[in-house]
Amino acid sequence: MAFAITQNCCNDASCLSVCPVNCIHPTPDEPDFGKTDLLHIDPRACIDCGACADACPVEAITRVSRLTPEQAIYADVNAAYYENHPGDHVWDAPKFPPPNIRNLGELHVAIVGTGPAACYAAQALLRTADAKVTFFDRLPLPGGLARFGVAPDHTGTRRIGEHFRSLFTHPRVTMRLGVEVGKDVGHAELADRYDSVVYAVGADVDRTWDIPGAELSGSVSARTLVGWYTGHPDVPADAVDLGGVERVVIVGNGNVALDAARILTADPEDLAGSEIALHALRALRTSGIREVVVCARRGPEHAAFTRSECQALVTRPGVSVVVAGEDDPASTVASLSITAPASALKGAASVALGSELGPGERRIVFAFGQTPVALDGPGRVTTVDLGEGVGIDAELVLRAIGYRGSALPGVPFDDVRGTIDNIAGRVTGLDRTYVVGWAKRGATGGIGDNKADAEETVHHLVNDALAFPAVKPATRRLDRVRNRNRST
Repeated sequence: MAFAITQNCCNDASCLSVCPVNCIHPTPDEPDFGKTDLLHIDPRACIDCGACADACPVEAITRVSRLTPEQAIYADVNAAYYENHPGDHVWDAPKFPPPNIRNLGELHVAIVGTGPAACYAAQALLRTADAKVTFFDRLPLPGGLARFGVAPDHTGTRRIGEHFRSLFTHPRVTMRLGVEVGKDVGHAELADRYDSVVYAVGADVDRTWDIPGAELSGSVSARTLVGWYTGHPDVPADAVDLGGVERVVIVGNGNVALDAARILTADPEDLAGSEIALHALRALRTSGIREVVVCARRGPEHAAFTRSECQALVTRPGVSVVVAGEDDPASTVASLSITAPASALKGAASVALGSELGPGERRIVFAFGQTPVALDGPGRVTTVDLGEGVGIDAELVLRAIGYRGSALPGVPFDDVRGTIDNIAGRVTGLDRTYVVGWAKRGATGGIGDNKADAEETVHHLVNDALAFPAVKPATRRLDRVRNRNRST
C-alpha cells in the first residue's frame, strides 16, 4: 500500500532524505528537479513506512487508500511519472560540509528578506557553520511570499510558514523588521559590519505590459489582487473594486492567474475560516462575478500553470470550468498525457468566448490562443480587444504576466533578466555578497525550489569564507540599525 504526493507539494525535497529506499524522484541531482509540478513516489518501490509523510512540511503526502475522491488522480499521476522515468533508486553520493569547517569560527551574516529563500539560506547556514544570522525586512511582519503570496485557501501550502516560524526565534538569529535596505541602511554599511550579506529580496514589480488602455481604471496587477486578499501592508483595502463586476479577464495563465480565478469564484463562506483579509472577504460576499476568463497566449500543450493548480479548479462544485479557442483546444487537451498540466481539463466543454451563461451559472473559461491587444472604455475598462475584430466585455482586467526584480542602490543589477547580477549566487563585483531565490534566478519556481537554490549559494559563501578568513572585529557588527525614516 503506497503513499502518494498530492497538490500541496512544495518541492523542497524534505521527504527525500528520510526515505529508506530512495523511491521519491526527481532528486535535486536529477535533471527534472525543479521542472515538475511535484515530486513523485514510485508505488512499486514504496515500502509504506510513512517517513515521508511525517517529514513533509506542507502535509502533501497521503496513503493512497486515504486519498479523497478529489485527490484520487494523484495516485495515477505519481505512478505515471515512472512510466517515462524508470526507477533507478541508487543512492547519490553523500554530501558533507568542508572538512576544515571548524576553522571558520563565528560567521556573522546579514540576510535581506524573510521569505522562503531567505529562510532556506538561514537554515543552511545555521546547520553548516557556527553562524549568527541577522534578518532585515522592510515590512513589520516576517514571512515574505509564504505570508503574503500564498492564496488563503491553500492551507497546506501556507503551513510552510509554520515550518519557518521557529527560525525567527532561533537563539542565533536576530530580527530587524521595518528596516529597508537601500533606504534606512545601505549595502556598504552592511558589507562593512557583517562577514557576508545575502540578498533574498524576490521579484517585487510586474513585467511591463505595454498595450493601449493598460492604464485605464479597472486594469489591475494580479500582484495587487494577491496582496489585497492576503492583507499585504502595502496594498490598501480599496485597491480592488469588485462593485458592478460580472466578468473578469485575466491576462496570463500561470499559477498566480489560477489563484486569482479560484479566489474570485470561491464561495466566500469557504474562505471565512482562512487567513483571507477581512476587507477582501467582505467584498467577495457582495460580489456579482459570474465569469472569469483566463487568456493564454498559446495552446493547452504549452500551459504555464501546474497540473495541481488546475486540478484544484476542476474539482470544485458550483463553478464550471470550460475551454475556448479557435484551434479546438478540447481535442488538444484530450491528447495530453496525465502528467501534462492542462490534462486536468479533460472532459471540459468547449464554449464561444463571450457566450451567455445559464441562469445562476458561474464559470471559469480557459481561452487558449488569445492575447489582448488593447483595453477599451470611457475612463474605465469595458472591453478587451483580442485582435482581428474579436472583443469581449469585461469590467475588471488582471494582468498576470510575470514578475521581475528591481535594482537596489549599490548592488549590481541585470536589467534584462530583472535579477541581481550574479554567478551561481555570487553577486558580481562585490566581495562576500550573495543572492538567493527569485532575485537570483528570476521569477520562476515555487516555494520549495528555493531550498536547493539557497543551499548552492550558502555552499559558495562558506567556501569563500574558508578561503578568505574575515578580519573584521566583532565590534564592527551592525548590532543596531535605526530606521531613519520612521520609528521602529
